[in-house]
Amino acid sequence: MKNCLIVVNTYKEESQELAGKIGKFLKSKKISSSVFEFNGFSDVYPFSGYDFVITLGGDGTVLFASRGCAELEIPVFPINLGQFGFIAGIQKGEWKKSLTAFLDGKIPVVKRSLLTYSVKRGKKNILFGCCLNDIVISARTAVHVIALDLACNDISLGQCKADGIIVATSTGSTAYSASAGGPIVDPELNAMVLTPINPFSLSMRPLVMNADSELRVKIIPSREKNIILTIDGQKPYDLLDDDVVKITKCRNDVMLAGTTKENFYDALRFKLNWSGGPHA
Repeated sequence: MKNCLIVVNTYKEESQELAGKIGKFLKSKKISSSVFEFNGFSDVYPFSGYDFVITLGGDGTVLFASRGCAELEIPVFPINLGQFGFIAGIQKGEWKKSLTAFLDGKIPVVKRSLLTYSVKRGKKNILFGCCLNDIVISARTAVHVIALDLACNDISLGQCKADGIIVATSTGSTAYSASAGGPIVDPELNAMVLTPINPFSLSMRPLVMNADSELRVKIIPSREKNIILTIDGQKPYDLLDDDVVKITKCRNDVMLAGTTKENFYDALRFKLNWSGGPHA
């Protein structure tokens, strides 16, 4: 590995200083590096030409890098400067030891599946991309019910009236989906989780589907016109009546360094207080 991109989250004050230290360390290893500043929203994916990417921030920074690196098959080395660190499993105090192990091929690099989405308006595909955590279809403002027609592999799931829906990967099952009452899924399980947001019907429950499924969501005309598609909680796009959103598993997985199953369950126990006992 000869060329590295360091993604710096500009909302984390310590990230700039740490990027400088990492840059000097990489230089001592005869590895060139560049810095990309990420402020939480970006349509630019500057990852082409790099051998690996280091992220300095929380899980949101990793989500951004993962969307750009999966198709290029570039590994991501995520250093956690955030609160939860479900995905960013390398702690800042251990970065040098872990990075040395990574460069020596001695740190686990795991694959996590992503979802792809496309939006068809009339006969034209107007939008497509991928996500590591989730795809959310909802009203732009809270407390507004929208109507959706759902189908899986061309089999109707019926109509859903709710504040919206979340379609999550196993990795994203601990994020917004869990907050909305969805199940927590082992990150090594390839699954697609459909979770309604405040459904009008009490019988509308979360659904776990095979990751190889194709989920189709059609926007049913209703009084609510301000409907959006949000990717990984970062990128909102406007939707119109009769738009059709198709969601499938991405053909490429993202490669994440140090993001092991042990890290996932540690975060589940110590950061979400999963203990199973009465005093969690």
